[in-house]
Amino acid sequence: MPRPVRCRRIEQMPVFRSFSPDDITAAERIRMTVDEFEALRLLDDEGLTQEACAARMNIARTTVTAIYDSARKKVADALVHGKQLLISGGCCEYEPIEINQEIMEKGSGTMRIAVTYENGEIFQHFGHSEQFKLYDIEDGKIIAEQIVGTNGSGHCALAGFLQAVKVDALICGGIGMGAQAALADAGIRLYAGAAGSADAAAKALAEGNLQYDPNARCDHHDHHQDGDCGHHHEGRHRFGDEDCKRSRSEGECRRDKGDCGRHHENECGHGRCHQD
Repeated sequence: MPRPVRCRRIEQMPVFRSFSPDDITAAERIRMTVDEFEALRLLDDEGLTQEACAARMNIARTTVTAIYDSARKKVADALVHGKQLLISGGCCEYEPIEINQEIMEKGSGTMRIAVTYENGEIFQHFGHSEQFKLYDIEDGKIIAEQIVGTNGSGHCALAGFLQAVKVDALICGGIGMGAQAALADAGIRLYAGAAGSADAAAKALAEGNLQYDPNARCDHHDHHQDGDCGHHHEGRHRFGDEDCKRSRSEGECRRDKGDCGRHHENECGHGRCHQD
């Protein structure tokens, strides 16, 4: 039996997720994982030794060597052959975030939903969220709920906060591309473009009939992203006749301006979105 992969600690999420040559249209794509990016950042940008990098990423030095070699080969391939380089995925965990409040205990068979929250409604700007409301779901019913503060975390750090409080899925309004990618890297399923009552949305998701917009985006934060993350997310939540394919292209924050034409009936498996 192969040994389980140990998650690599990430201190800083990539701000830029896509790189392409200007003088040609890159036909091929290379996917660099976030842990490979982190190894490059620590070793080449910060100038750490492999021992120091291993300590920061909470992995063995031999693992750092393997990750670093893979990352450099991908960079070379992109530069030499004019390929698009995309950064996403990997087996990652965020640098531990201090939680200055008591969080309700989560059962082993429980799905935990977080909703961006303000005065009972779904707050429409994920990156500026000061509160989340947590809902624990079992057998399609809400069994517990709690409002938690975000400690002033920024939009990328919020993914680490949600991971730290053991969230499986997020319901929100508009959300930037970088935050979307950070949530995907953390294994948190995203239901964006929702609006109205937070309690009603959580209940709808628990029952498998939440209406939302998988293409909802917000351009207030991620001005530098270049589109598709190169990463198709498949989970157990299905929309109509096909799996949800989350667009990563730049766009405006739609904020529930009406029917997007892509609201679907859902069959909820209450599972995480697992990356390669």
